[in-house]
Amino acid sequence: MTLAALWRRALPYLGVRQDDEHTRYSFRFAERLVPLCGARAEVSLPTMILHDVGWSTVPEDKILEAFGPRMKYPELRRQHELEGVRIAGEILGDLGYPADDIRAVAAIIDGHDTRPDPLSTEDAVVKDADKLWLFTPFGFATVREWFGFSVPEHLAYLATLAANRLHTEPGRAMATGLLISLQAEHQPAPPA
Repeated sequence: MTLAALWRRALPYLGVRQDDEHTRYSFRFAERLVPLCGARAEVSLPTMILHDVGWSTVPEDKILEAFGPRMKYPELRRQHELEGVRIAGEILGDLGYPADDIRAVAAIIDGHDTRPDPLSTEDAVVKDADKLWLFTPFGFATVREWFGFSVPEHLAYLATLAANRLHTEPGRAMATGLLISLQAEHQPAPPA
């Protein structure tokens, strides 16, 4: 199985919430975090590709209220994890992925948004990469559009996220560097 084949199989399930773009960014962060954290690429990288396929089963008109600051439907956030486990298992099974690794991928997807602490190094990589896209210009613009955050509100949220909700030292370092770039772009110049 190649990651390219896995991506092609996952893509039809990534057509909501701009999950195709989110996953592409998150995957690239996971690629960098795997060696820095000593994670198993054969678990973290397929998980990253498949982690949000379950959003395809959530009614589109409720998705933006199933996560984030206006969450009204936490059961739908949980649904995306459970359905993601099912879809990922089917895809990985069809592609001949080893049963032990399918179980490891499923364990991470099952709780990747609702479980506060990672189960493993591979899970920590997925959790951090899943958040790091928020610090990109694409993530910054997308989330501001979804939730109507002002620039100062969003930068403050990202500063809290960088300091308190990432699980790996390399992930925190990446978030801090990206945040500095966003701050430089969106905050007024310092006084002379």
